[in-house]
Amino acid sequence: MQDEAERWERDTALNQGCFCITLERPRLEASLRREAPDARLVDALLAERPHLFSNSPVFISRRDLATMTSVVEAIEAAAGTPAYQARVLDRAPDIARPDFGPRGVFMGYDFHVGDDGPRLIEVNTNAGGAFLNALLARAQSDCCREAQEALTAAVGGFEAAVGEMFLAEWALQGRTDRPRLIAIVDDTPSEQYLYPEFLLAKSLFERRGIDAVIADPTELEYVHGALSHRGRPVDLVYNRLVDFAFEAEGHRALRNAYVDGAVVVTPSPHSHALLADKRNLVLLSDANVARSLGLSDRHRHALSAIPRTVVVSADNAEALWAERKKLFFKPSGGHGGKAVYRGDKITRGAWALVIGGGYIAQAIAPPSERRIRVDGEVRSLKLDVRLYTYGGEPLLAAARVYQGQTTNFRTPGGGFAPVYAV
Repeated sequence: MQDEAERWERDTALNQGCFCITLERPRLEASLRREAPDARLVDALLAERPHLFSNSPVFISRRDLATMTSVVEAIEAAAGTPAYQARVLDRAPDIARPDFGPRGVFMGYDFHVGDDGPRLIEVNTNAGGAFLNALLARAQSDCCREAQEALTAAVGGFEAAVGEMFLAEWALQGRTDRPRLIAIVDDTPSEQYLYPEFLLAKSLFERRGIDAVIADPTELEYVHGALSHRGRPVDLVYNRLVDFAFEAEGHRALRNAYVDGAVVVTPSPHSHALLADKRNLVLLSDANVARSLGLSDRHRHALSAIPRTVVVSADNAEALWAERKKLFFKPSGGHGGKAVYRGDKITRGAWALVIGGGYIAQAIAPPSERRIRVDGEVRSLKLDVRLYTYGGEPLLAAARVYQGQTTNFRTPGGGFAPVYAV
């Protein structure tokens, strides 16, 4: 317990008292312009997103980072058991039930870190920000000994790991050789806030000898068993859609090609159902369920880092309302903090929406804070830590610094921040 207290005090002291600016913005902008094909477009994107990157790093202990990794391992161990799969796939949409092999690129595990260690608050497929955070890590200066020690670990090997990850997904669906064309797919991609990341992904694929396009799903065609984009066959789709079951009419070509196994899609509806449906946290936070899955003591202990979560229903609505100040309410199929309500701020109107169905209630795990100097004024901002992983293995850790109920990239001084493990 003394070690835990000392760890917390040290990390808190750094996050509260280190006001160093480590981000070299000219270096970051030069890297982005170099890696993206249209310099004028990049300049415009940066101007429109002034709070995408924070100027300062976030510090966490290596022990906390190891704890986060153990939580990821435990969740993916649970997801690999037949009993767990039977329970989550039984309520999943039909499209999510077949397993074509791929594991899902860029899983994102989001944590709040408190004095009792990390607490997992959410799991995401197609987690955004990894390419941007890798670029951000390479544009840091050494503000202090802790930063200098952590910097090398933060940037090493990311591009090679990402390239191998996509090739592994390709092979897991029984494909040989290499994909010829990868489509990075999202609705109206150029209007997405993280569109700069799509440019970086395209550039990375092309540096590794694979053609890539950024496409709206309505630009795809599925004819005679082949998915194509403007007449060119698409071999692999890097899926950034938040329509996790491809239900929208404009996603029909992608949906049909995926169902027929005619294209490799990653992350897939299957990956989302197994790992990112928020109702899964109900199972994973229940010690009795973890025991029934036959998980090891180590994995069961790791899952205790997940705040207790329940499905909101008519049966428990009255009790949850009484306990609402200790709870967060989230739509089970939601994303990006949309339609999320903190219990101590929820209105009766919002509560009617919550009890109407499709919500989970999660015990609040308060975020830690990062003090940052903005225009000469010291401000205390909230932070969470995202662990990007593939197959249960970490690819990159990054923080999001913000003000308000959820991360929003609208906070002066906030945005993505590199994580320095100390």
